[in-house]
Formats: sequence, structure tokens, C-alpha cells
Amino acid sequence: MNTKPELHVVWLKRDLRLQDNEAIYNALATGKQVLILYSFEPLLLNDPHYSERHWNFIKESLVDINHNLKPYNSKVFIAQSNIIAVFNQLLSKYRITKVFSHQETGILVTYERDKNFERFCKNNLITWVENINNGVQRGLKNRDNWMALCNSYFEITPLNFAPNANQLLSIPEIEAIEAHFKIPDLTTPSNAIFQKGGRTMGLKYLNSFFKERYPNYMQHISKPELSRSSCSRISPYIAWGNLSIREVYAQAYNLKKTSKHKKALEAFMSRLRWQSHFIQKFEMEHTMEEASINKGFHKLKKSISQDYLKAWKTGTTGYPIIDACMRCLNETGYLNFRMRALVVSFLTHNLWQPWQEATTHLSQMFLDFEPGIHFPQLQMQAGETGINMLRIYNPIKNSLEHDPEARFIKKWVPELENLEIPFAHQPYLMTPLEEQFLNFKLGVDYPYPIVELDSTRKKASDVLWNLRKNKKVLKESTRILKKHTLKRPK
Repeated sequence: MNTKPELHVVWLKRDLRLQDNEAIYNALATGKQVLILYSFEPLLLNDPHYSERHWNFIKESLVDINHNLKPYNSKVFIAQSNIIAVFNQLLSKYRITKVFSHQETGILVTYERDKNFERFCKNNLITWVENINNGVQRGLKNRDNWMALCNSYFEITPLNFAPNANQLLSIPEIEAIEAHFKIPDLTTPSNAIFQKGGRTMGLKYLNSFFKERYPNYMQHISKPELSRSSCSRISPYIAWGNLSIREVYAQAYNLKKTSKHKKALEAFMSRLRWQSHFIQKFEMEHTMEEASINKGFHKLKKSISQDYLKAWKTGTTGYPIIDACMRCLNETGYLNFRMRALVVSFLTHNLWQPWQEATTHLSQMFLDFEPGIHFPQLQMQAGETGINMLRIYNPIKNSLEHDPEARFIKKWVPELENLEIPFAHQPYLMTPLEEQFLNFKLGVDYPYPIVELDSTRKKASDVLWNLRKNKKVLKESTRILKKHTLKRPK
């Protein structure tokens, strides 16, 4: 007879919150004693898609959770270890009968880890209960019923965190477990300009958006500078699960009933839905991490230029709006959607580089890195799906239209700060006399453009449009549409 105390474990992944967390809610509903666990796994710490900014955001999120667990004399058990090693150690002291977590639509290494963990649970007679995350359904063959299933998820009232007295494993008990593990330092830089992690901070952004910022949502959504305040800025809090997409949607829905700015809220809610749509697509097409969803584009070969890649990553391409975007992203972890599309279009079309060469740099830089958004969007902007409109963004047109006063450019490319507005957008238009008058030397103070826009755009357009006529591309396009076209419930 096993005399060890019974324990249920909640394994946190990208759901770093207590409120509206189905894994925690369902674990507490059993009435058994519960341990909440997070592990900094070496397989992810060493994965090239992640960077220090992500781990700091996660640490700040965990610190915030622990602050909210203090009244319950509990905290998250935080280890730095392989997840199976964590459970092996827990099993030496406790009889673990159930593990609760959310299904994760992650990268290939997390998929393989989960398969290994599933085998581990079966071998140790542990029931692993996985809950749906963000309305994404596992195992679907097509989208015939997806919209109805997604609607059902969004319509559930957000769940409260309400443990029974002494139901959560106590701090002394958790500290006894920690003695057997490497415990990560949760200290993060205080001077970083990234958004801070944690539900408390996420709610501040959400509340300020709904209280005062959302009316300008649609007017400024494409503006690189103005969007930084008029957009919600909650994407990292959704990506890492500080906020549930369901509770955000519910607040927007309720506000819409009395708001004078219904269209802004409808646009915002639509994007919440599209987030689930793209993650669902990635869930159903996991090969998108490494190859284009449309297999007809696998024959497209592009020569990799390390010089082009370096200029693009460091913001030294000679095109101010591109360089401002990349420098801003590298320093702050945020760009609005249009500018994200612009820099990917420039890399894949004008520089003619494979989209795969953008994956790790952008994932490391985006504070809100979400695999289910990341890979489908890269392929869509690269024009390699066969079903989406081919969009080759013109950097100059976007620069003039969305940053007309060149404020964003001058903020992030300070070497152009003293130039007149037209030259800040296109410094290569200056004559030698104008350069002398402005004490500015192109090629010294700022690089010449590394490519010519019109010719590179034409090459990309010709190649991609011709490839879209290929029989395999057409066949794949039909397959993709049949599999992923949304069908609304009757």
C-alpha cells in the first residue's frame, strides 16, 4: 500500500496566471492538495527561438503569481530542470495521481517533450488532464466545426481562482522540495525598457486601453509610433498567458454594449479571433516551423547573403523605415503589425532571402513570440502560402504614409535627426551640395541602400506569381483551403 500523501500537480506553461486558468481551476475542483509547478527546461533555455527577454518576462510573471499566492501561504514551485526529472523527484515523496496543464501549440521540441511526458505518465499511472488553450482544438482534420467549438470556448464565463483552505501545498513544504533542485534566480534588470511581465502589469495595460486608448485603435493601428499607445499592447500578456484571451474578449464584448466607439472594439475583437485562427492553423500543420505550408513552394531556392542578413538584423539597410523598425524591435521587443509585415516583406522580397532565415532573430526579438502566430505570418508575408494575396510592401510608400513627419524614423535612426523630412525618408536623394550644407555624408554617416527597390520588387513578383501557376502549388492551395477555410455555424 502506498502511504505517501496524494498530490495533484498543475504544470504551468504559457498560462502564467491564477485567474481563468482551467488547469488550476480543475485541479482545485478535485478537492485534493495541489502543487503549482513551473520548470525552466534546458530544452527551451537552449532553443534558438528564445532569448533573455522572454525568460525575464516569465520570471516577472512568476514573481507576480507568487505575490498573489502569499495570502494562501503558498507559491509556485519553480525549478530549472527537465520536466520528467522534476516529476521523478516529486514521486519520491508524493503519490501523484493527476497532472493538469493546458495543451501547448508550441515548437517541435515541446511537442516531442509532451509525447515523452505522456509516456511517462502512463508508466507511472498518472492521469494527465490537458485543457484547451485559446480555443485551439487538437486533432482536427478540417475546420467544419471549428467556429462553433471556438465560439463555445469564448462564451464560457472566465473562471475564478478560489482554493480551499490549506489546499495549496504550503511554502515550507515547497521549500523542502526545492532543496533537491537548482532554483533559478528570479531577479530581472530594473532598467530594461521592455514591457514587464505579470498579470498585474497586463491588467494595467488592458484597463488603460479600455478606459482611454481604444477609440484611436483603428486610426493609428498602422502607424509605427502612434500605434505604440493606441494599440492594446497586451500581446505579450496573451502570448505568455498572464491574461486569457477569453477574459479579454469578454471585457471588450461588455464594453461594446455602451461604447460610442463600437467599430474600434469590433476590430479589436476580430483580431482576438484571428489569433486563435492562426494558432489553430499551426496546430494542424506543424511542419510550418521549418517548411512552407504549400509544398509547391519547396522548390523555391534563394541564395543566403550573410551581408544582407546582418544589415537587416542591425537596421543598416539604407532604408530608414526598415532600419527604424528593426532597431526599435531589437531594443523594445515590439512593432505594430504593419511594420512587422513590412520588415519581413523587405527581407524575403527585396533582399530575396528565405523566410526561414528570419525565424530565430524575430522570435528572439518579439517579446510576444507565439509560435502559432509567428510561423504562419512569416509564410504569409513571404508569399509562400498560395492562398493569400501576394503583398510586396513598398518601404518608401509606407514610410511617407504612416510616418509622414519622420518622427519614428528620427527617434530610432538618430543619425538622420537633423535632416529635412524628405531626406529623412530618402537620404539617398540628397545632392552632394545638400550633403555638404547639412554636414552629412551618405555612406559614412548612414549607409547607401543595399538594394534597389523597383528591380528587386519586380524580380520577386515575377518569380512568385509564375510559381503560383505551378500545378503542385495549385493542388496544395486547394488542399489548404479545404482544410482551413472557416465554416460558420448554422
